Amino acid sequence: MCYDVNMAEQKTDHSMFFHVDLDAFYASVEMREHPEYRGKPLIIGVVGPRAVVSTCSYEARKYGVHSAMPTVMAHKLCPNGIFVPGNYKLYTAVSKEVMSIIREYAPSMIQISIDEASLDMTGTTRLFGKPRELAMTMKDRIKKEVGITMSIGIASNRFIAKMASDFHKPDGLCVVSKGKEQVFIDTIGLEKLWGLGKSGLERVKARGFRTPSDVRGHSLEDLNTLFSPSLASYLYNATRGLDCFYIGQESKSHSISTETTFIEDVKDENTLCQVLLNMSHELSSRALDEHVLARTVCLKLRWGEDFRTITVQDTPVDPILNTTQIYELSHKLLLSKWKKGQGIRLIGLCLANLYNGDKPIQDSLFNEDEHKKRQLDKIAHALSEKGVSLIKASQLTSLQDQKKQ
Repeated sequence: MCYDVNMAEQKTDHSMFFHVDLDAFYASVEMREHPEYRGKPLIIGVVGPRAVVSTCSYEARKYGVHSAMPTVMAHKLCPNGIFVPGNYKLYTAVSKEVMSIIREYAPSMIQISIDEASLDMTGTTRLFGKPRELAMTMKDRIKKEVGITMSIGIASNRFIAKMASDFHKPDGLCVVSKGKEQVFIDTIGLEKLWGLGKSGLERVKARGFRTPSDVRGHSLEDLNTLFSPSLASYLYNATRGLDCFYIGQESKSHSISTETTFIEDVKDENTLCQVLLNMSHELSSRALDEHVLARTVCLKLRWGEDFRTITVQDTPVDPILNTTQIYELSHKLLLSKWKKGQGIRLIGLCLANLYNGDKPIQDSLFNEDEHKKRQLDKIAHALSEKGVSLIKASQLTSLQDQKKQ
């Protein structure tokens, strides 16, 4: 159930957030383009020793397949699965179309990744009507105009809205009224607390906690004696329905970012490299769409063992012109903080200090090879599905081979 009985009638001068999440986004786009895939276990990724699952359809998830899983393992779990290479140019274009529609309604919007956004809808009731009605309008438009579905969670803070968006997936809508946050948390349980993850849940249960109410029975001081400060603070706030959704305020003029939270902590470098390359392609495409260049690459990591979150950044002397540069800088940042075998729960990548990418750059000052790679990025941005996938796969192989030499 969802706790939306009174929100439509309540005073709406309190904070109100929508969290929009495109359902199995890459797979949904592929099924839109290829109706023969509908209802089948569709997996985005090619089967190979270095490849990982980008996403998969809900039919594939029933076999235990999930994002960031090696495709070799996914094939063992789901031998009848349909594996297709990712068409990231198409996904970026569809995402741009969706986000453009959403921005028509949102006074303040933070795009978290290619398929998720957090909207501050405070004070919009008089303009757009009741929250549920507005959410249905947005969902209907996306379905009719773009041809995919999305789920929306509505709540008084971003954290609850995020979890509410997962509550009735796919094509879901869940509204958690103000004052019902703890009831909602108790309903979903510790297992569904966003950000806790499998390893975090195991540590919490190892201390004898079984429900959010169990955790609420302890003070922050007590929790600090049992867990790391980061995890203790998270548990204290999360089980009370307080906001634990820490995201940076993104604006077009300052940054472009994306992040993903893994279902299970990732400890394998090849998997992390693949995820970083996917993110590098996404950010590069979005930067090309917005006609901007970046001076800074930022990497965000959350460790699985203690829930600590760190950020690290690099601002090279030369401009950041292409996907390869973004990937290489992000990989260098990863290796500067990550120890092999250390579990990563969340990873995020950001392009910051943006400026007009259409302004002429003095070629004599910068490496000609990087300009050529930027031109290749522009070509790849307009290629067919097969072309984009081949370039992407060859780039990863080339980059990883270079690291081994």
